Amino acid sequence: MTEQYQHKARKRFGQNFLHDAGVIDRILRSISAKSEDRLLEIGPGQGALTAGLLSSGAQLDVVELDKDLIPILNQQFAGKSNFNLHQGDALKFDFNTLKAAPNSLRVVGNLPYNISTPLIFHLLNNAGIIRDMHFMLQKEVVERLAAGPGGGDWGRLSIMVQYHCRVEHLFNVGPGAFNPPPKVDSAIVRLVPHAVLPHPAKDHKLLERVVREAFNQRRKTLRNTLKQLLSNAEIEAAGVDGSLRPEQLDLAAFVRLADQLAIQVPASPAAD
Repeated sequence: MTEQYQHKARKRFGQNFLHDAGVIDRILRSISAKSEDRLLEIGPGQGALTAGLLSSGAQLDVVELDKDLIPILNQQFAGKSNFNLHQGDALKFDFNTLKAAPNSLRVVGNLPYNISTPLIFHLLNNAGIIRDMHFMLQKEVVERLAAGPGGGDWGRLSIMVQYHCRVEHLFNVGPGAFNPPPKVDSAIVRLVPHAVLPHPAKDHKLLERVVREAFNQRRKTLRNTLKQLLSNAEIEAAGVDGSLRPEQLDLAAFVRLADQLAIQVPASPAAD
């Protein structure tokens, strides 16, 4: 008789396991995996989405941090030729080890709130190999990812993700779809890296710096928040009104500010 493994969700890993069959089916239909696809699932948990992804015939790599979930996943899926399990931290995972072709990797994950932002930035560092990403996130994070200028949700996360990707807020998911139910609503988001950046910066690191400084004190005007980086005359030279607050600027304006700063400072070694 096959040994059955039981697992309780762990608070320290931010685990809330998806169990609602209707939601699982809707996510799988949104991903619409094909047999020729190369998939990476981050945090498969107890395998709610894993089974459906594997049934597409696609090659699936999964990364799971919780050692206690490894036997559960192996028990269900180790016999499948298109399944490959990596035990480890997705924040430290080297995506180059997958040897994925450019613009080929399709990433899927039900991401714990505490790692969602750093993990998305880690993935964006590998955007060249990624075709698209489908994530379950806290609803307020998805609203920030998909936000436009002028509102309170528009900020560093919105700008830096939209620099790299097209963002689609697909649908919301209530707490009852999970065990244990989280105290917040969740949402599914699709991120698709741009084939050609719509507003390429001369130096990506300087763009990050300008955006970070601007939103450190988001209620202040740009001439105040950016005074350590750019004079008011230099802000105006970038075609930006220094009396505006950062949330009033679109992505293109932030790129112009970063390009203006690039004139003032030596090129960063990490410029792209």
